[in-house]
Amino acid sequence: MTTTPPPRTPPPRTPPPRVPLGSLPPREHLRLGQSATVLDVVIPVYNEERDLEACVRRLREHLVRTFPYGFRITIADNASTDRTPEVAADLDEALDEVTAVRLEQKGRGRALRTVWSLSEAPVLAYMDVDLSTDLNALLPLVAPLISGHSDLAIGSRLSRSARVVRGPKREFISRMYNLILRGSLAARFSDAQCGFKAIRGEVAERLLPMVEDTGWFFDTELLVLAERAGLRIHEVPVDWIDDPHSTVHLVRTAAEDLKGVWRVGRALATGGLPLDRLARPFGDDPRDRELTGVPGGLARQLVGFCVVGGLSTLLYLGLYSLFRLGTGAQLANAAALLVSALANTAANRRLTFGVRGRDRAVRHQAQGLVVFAIGLVLTSGSLAALDAAGGSAAHGTELAVLVSANLAATVLRFLLFRAWVFPDRERRDDLAAAPHPSYDRNDLTRSTR
Repeated sequence: MTTTPPPRTPPPRTPPPRVPLGSLPPREHLRLGQSATVLDVVIPVYNEERDLEACVRRLREHLVRTFPYGFRITIADNASTDRTPEVAADLDEALDEVTAVRLEQKGRGRALRTVWSLSEAPVLAYMDVDLSTDLNALLPLVAPLISGHSDLAIGSRLSRSARVVRGPKREFISRMYNLILRGSLAARFSDAQCGFKAIRGEVAERLLPMVEDTGWFFDTELLVLAERAGLRIHEVPVDWIDDPHSTVHLVRTAAEDLKGVWRVGRALATGGLPLDRLARPFGDDPRDRELTGVPGGLARQLVGFCVVGGLSTLLYLGLYSLFRLGTGAQLANAAALLVSALANTAANRRLTFGVRGRDRAVRHQAQGLVVFAIGLVLTSGSLAALDAAGGSAAHGTELAVLVSANLAATVLRFLLFRAWVFPDRERRDDLAAAPHPSYDRNDLTRSTR
């Protein structure tokens, strides 16, 4: 009689070299000869002894027949209590392309993050064990990642060209959930919870440590952070048939998802996520091509500064006109400039120069007030000169002089912001000093032959 050998902890292996914090390399077509395994498809399972073998064999047969590169199928067992670990171990033993991994804690997000973090494949994917999604969508899902066109790819059941068979209750919940994401987190992707996604390996290495959820909200949090960081998400319309035997508890899952939406929304609003670590120079994007004689990032910063400056000027003029109703020109100018300067510094800090979080926020505002003082001298001096030249000037003339003085102050303000308040060196130091979380392999075991 043969018995399945007990799982053991895998030997430690040298992790792949990390991409330096603060940058991602330009997207490019994968150099396929450097990796025997191009695609690692993870199947998270919990108590799936009945369907696991048939689904894995069907997926393997499809990949052998249609996928032109090396692949691996990883079964991620989430602390199953039935015969699922034995079935997974038997598949690992029988099929060269299949690997079985067991985690002692439940959670789809935990399983994906753990296995993806340890995988050396350049393209990582996952799908539900029931294979509700038509497998013909798998190659279109991962092709944009292999070619270098996109960073993540998702299957969408809500696309117009998708064909979906499922009950009205699940359809209603799915559409309502995605409407909530669009309204609360400004998400633009169409289907957050479809169990059919892929990501490039170097993006996963940087993005996974930022994702806190270990359950069903993992997908949504991953996509929201990727989208906010400017990564490209490719959507594939899928043919999808609902699994009537699904064990997902809809009400409990929906409640946990809403808690996750609140947590992520609050973190985004307060700037508590270092999304700058996901920035990459897109080599095929004309907006990011190097300009001769222009320092790196200057063109983008100029655009952001001009937008913020235009809005600040409108705010300043509105406040000046309001304050001028009850006080003199000099006092109205000082008050309007002070309020608009605080708003201008905060907006430029986040939007133009990409500084997030509360670290050094007070110092930046203090430096911004020094810049404000210079602007105050220029504008107040202009008003004094106007008063000395013509006595009581018309309100329109005052505004024209103030606009001209503010244009001169704006040029000086940008130079001081870039070189003194938000220098590039300081932002690079922040990224280099930021901790990079690591993962504990102790909760991971691998079924062996």
